[in-house]
Amino acid sequence: MYTLIAGIQDAIAYIEENITKEITIKDIAEAAGVSEFYFQRTFTALCGFTVGEYIRNRRLTLAALEISGKTDRIIDIAVKYGYTSPEGFTKAFSRFHGVTPSAAREKEVKLRNFTPLKINILLEGGTAMDYKIAEKPAFTIMGRKKRCNTDNSYLQIPRFWNEHWKNGGSQVVMGMYGLCIDLDGNYFDYYIADNYRPEQDIPEGYEIRTLPGGTWAIFPCTLETLQDTNTKMWGEWLPCCREYKLGGNYNIEYYFPLCKANPQKSPCELWLPLEKVKEDYV
Repeated sequence: MYTLIAGIQDAIAYIEENITKEITIKDIAEAAGVSEFYFQRTFTALCGFTVGEYIRNRRLTLAALEISGKTDRIIDIAVKYGYTSPEGFTKAFSRFHGVTPSAAREKEVKLRNFTPLKINILLEGGTAMDYKIAEKPAFTIMGRKKRCNTDNSYLQIPRFWNEHWKNGGSQVVMGMYGLCIDLDGNYFDYYIADNYRPEQDIPEGYEIRTLPGGTWAIFPCTLETLQDTNTKMWGEWLPCCREYKLGGNYNIEYYFPLCKANPQKSPCELWLPLEKVKEDYV
């Protein structure tokens, strides 16, 4: 029987075994037995940091151990852990450890230790999570696109929305949808979009995308609870769902009109595409 938790632990073991080699999200996700998109989203929801951050922190931890305990040249250790320039390594090392690589060779210098992950399930008080399963026909959206990196998308996306509103983009697209379409596990395209009408002209800088009809899990929330709901959707609901699995490399934020009295209480929804799990999968 496949379990996502076991798959993620296999992926962590793969990372540790190949920590000094070039590692791609595709390879890691294959070790977990899921798509890059699904793995990235679930890993981040469960762990609180991205796969890229985990690999970087582990490499910097191991590099510090070698610098402080060996006489190898620092540049050789930097190259071993994936850094091609002394400047890039020094910057990353100093940000993580609080000291430069050369200073790490001094006695009694404090260094950070980021240990390998071990996924355990801790049972706590049950929490209710509202959702519904719905069938939707194919639909087409029109919107503006920004390419985002999974490592810092939580900063990029709010800036993109602010820029859209500040520059008058709401006169073209109000922002009914926030559409996320994965590219390779590391990058994804994020659209601020509305429903597209065939009679509409497509302004410069905008494009249309058609999403297939199918089954969706819909999670109600508010602007205030959206991030928490998103974390629970990926980290709790989907891994425990027996009847369905992720049905595409995309997901949607659906926004209702703002509540002017208290914008943070404005209702919204998270949509997740699903497909039925085959009997031999569960």
